[in-house]
Amino acid sequence: MFENKKIFVLGMARSGYEVSKLLSNHNNKIIVTDKKDQDLNHIQELENLGVSFIKSENPIDLLDDSFDLVIKNPGIRYDHPLILKANDLGIKVVNEVEVAYHFLPKDVYIIAVTGSNGKTTTTTLCYEFAKATGKRTHLGGNIGYPFSQIVNDINPNDIIVLEISAQQLHDCYDFKPNISILTNLTPVHIDFFGDYKNYINNKLRIFMNHTKNDIAILNKTNNDVYEATKNIKSNKLYFSNIEDKDSKAYISDSAIYYNDEKIIDLDDIRVKGMHNYENIMCAIIATKEIGITNEQIKSVLNKFAGVEHRIEFVDKIMGREFYNDSKATNVKSTEIALNAFNTPTILIMGGLDRGHSFDELSDDLTNVIHIVCYGETKDRIKDFALKNNVECTVLNDLIEATKYAFNISNEGDTILLSPACASWDQFDNFEQRGNTFKKVVSQLMNEK
Repeated sequence: MFENKKIFVLGMARSGYEVSKLLSNHNNKIIVTDKKDQDLNHIQELENLGVSFIKSENPIDLLDDSFDLVIKNPGIRYDHPLILKANDLGIKVVNEVEVAYHFLPKDVYIIAVTGSNGKTTTTTLCYEFAKATGKRTHLGGNIGYPFSQIVNDINPNDIIVLEISAQQLHDCYDFKPNISILTNLTPVHIDFFGDYKNYINNKLRIFMNHTKNDIAILNKTNNDVYEATKNIKSNKLYFSNIEDKDSKAYISDSAIYYNDEKIIDLDDIRVKGMHNYENIMCAIIATKEIGITNEQIKSVLNKFAGVEHRIEFVDKIMGREFYNDSKATNVKSTEIALNAFNTPTILIMGGLDRGHSFDELSDDLTNVIHIVCYGETKDRIKDFALKNNVECTVLNDLIEATKYAFNISNEGDTILLSPACASWDQFDNFEQRGNTFKKVVSQLMNEK
């Protein structure tokens, strides 16, 4: 299917680079384009494999009907002029997840995770649980490594755990997990998909090739999930944050239950917050299907301290605790983070201005004593803060914001980076933003 073809890769980054390497071994003629400069070593490696890299602000000029396939970076909108031209020319557009899927050996077992929030934590927990069973397990997708980077290391009967975004699902067609998890649905990425309905429809593509023999793990207490998945063909297994004997997993008496059997007390779980307990229930249901024991679950949860950049504890300086929640690229994620703390909180917000409202946070500011904001959204965040009678300081960048937050803080305060915005106004990605925050915290620690 992906041999002896002429292929146009739109957008290099990690996924374009890895899928080009994968396909270069199958007698394909490949052109990769990007409007930004790329790692020279990566470019040289691709050229040594016979892949051409072209930096271009107008890649549409390079596409004609001689191409068999376009592989699109998931961050590029589907109404990009080149994609529209490809559609007009009848050229199929896919992404690297779809490509990698076709290179898998038979008899592998795929657990795929999507949702508006909690994807990374749920994916990581599924991976840790699966490893605990002793089975050979791989982690990839929207977390860690592109799928096309790990596919050649996968053997029959291996387990693959993938985080999959709606943007990735949009350009998948044959991709079919054995277990698909939908953690929750909230109105995010509307700037990319145009409206909430279109966003939901793309999330549902994770079930599009399911039969009754495949499993969907669904959030019963999220009404949008419950309503949107009524007609999917999967075997539906639910989790609930309240006692619900009709759900596969639920919370009752401050403990998580599976099949009405108590698995673990919430007090014995290192990560706290209802959002984390929901993620854990997803992972328990998924890996019970592959034979995990209660003792293996407890062992993982007794050690698991969360994922990097998601309400990640960074350090404690003079009684102030710093938390890195750089992965909070939308308002709902910041809402979840704020509800995880009951201490006086200085909130650092800001980033790319997608035009989204911050009003949904109004009811979650109980413990917020000051907002420090920066980036494209700083003025709108200031307006939001003042409307809610929260003191606010506007600064230019994250480094200034972090230092200022520390300088105005008191012993016992929480300093929380939870931007509620994408990072792309000042950073390449949320990881770079989070690492910058942690570097500043480290510098502050060394100065004290």
